[in-house]
Amino acid sequence: MSVLAAIAVLGILIVVHELGHFMAARLQHIHVNRFSIGFGPVLWKYQGPETEYALRGFPLGGFVGFPDEDPDSEIPKDDPNLLSNRPILDRAIVISAGVIANLIFAYLLLVVQVGMIGVPDFDYQPGVRVPSVASDVSSAAAKAGIQDNDLIISVNGEELGAESKSITRLIDVIQSNPNQPLKMEVQRGDRIIPVEVTPEPGSDGKGRIGVQLSPNGQIVRYQADGIIDAFVKGAEEFQRIFNLTLAGFSQLINNFRETAPQLSGPVAIVAIGANIARSDASNLFQFAALISINLAIINILPLPALDGGQLAFLLIEALRGKPLPERVQESVMQTGLMLLLGLGIFLIIRDTANLTDLSWVRSLLQ
Repeated sequence: MSVLAAIAVLGILIVVHELGHFMAARLQHIHVNRFSIGFGPVLWKYQGPETEYALRGFPLGGFVGFPDEDPDSEIPKDDPNLLSNRPILDRAIVISAGVIANLIFAYLLLVVQVGMIGVPDFDYQPGVRVPSVASDVSSAAAKAGIQDNDLIISVNGEELGAESKSITRLIDVIQSNPNQPLKMEVQRGDRIIPVEVTPEPGSDGKGRIGVQLSPNGQIVRYQADGIIDAFVKGAEEFQRIFNLTLAGFSQLINNFRETAPQLSGPVAIVAIGANIARSDASNLFQFAALISINLAIINILPLPALDGGQLAFLLIEALRGKPLPERVQESVMQTGLMLLLGLGIFLIIRDTANLTDLSWVRSLLQ
């Protein structure tokens, strides 16, 4: 059921995106002849008075089709309600509406979560917890007498306070002091025990003491006080997630070689969503908002076959006073679509290989 819940979340976000395009066109009385979720072979379809609604075999997105692109359409080419005959602003509204729909939907999801369920946060307590100590005889922490579930409360006289940077500070001190004794205070039950730990240099030259470290504290939920507060706190949470997502894309662009392996396809996203649904289904609201914001940012990038690529064509048209030749646009869009489909298939295979023991799948990636 958790996998189905994650798939449903992804499907809903795709529907929201395509509904944005569809409604923006319909509200402007622009002809729409296809509304499709997925690509490839048709699994199910319904023919409405003007629009064909369909589910297709490859759930890598969806599309809204216009008669302008259909050579068999009976609508005259000079019909003012064809998308291609509309002013640039009208077309820009239709193209950007999917991104806007995803952003609005993400915000509303967060408002619901803040108002009805609460947003999870970590309540930090002083110190850094040691969940486990390596049992190897060469572990520095074990030699110093540090045990599982100990709490490190200070290092070299510096208290590790109730804040997120305490664990980062402790790691920095350990890594930057190989072969240098560190004086720590460890809390074990009601006792405070002084210990001296000498980090051992790793293969990279950085110090290590052979322990796992985790923040000290617990997850708590903060819920809004009324409807107005829900909209305010929802906006704050939306801004936080949006800024973190932008920072992630910036890091991907600036350090592509290091961060590219972290790219996730539909399989990995469903797996993450399934884990969230199993542990705490209420967090699916925040998960869906995160994915919706990611979809919006990805789609607005000025790349062929994405909404941002079509907006780039409109910008060129506005600057030139006329559109690029149709064959040029089609060539660029088809190339971009093939690259995106190829990337999607690659991510599906890679993520599947990471989740299973299918050696033949792994061999395709080597």
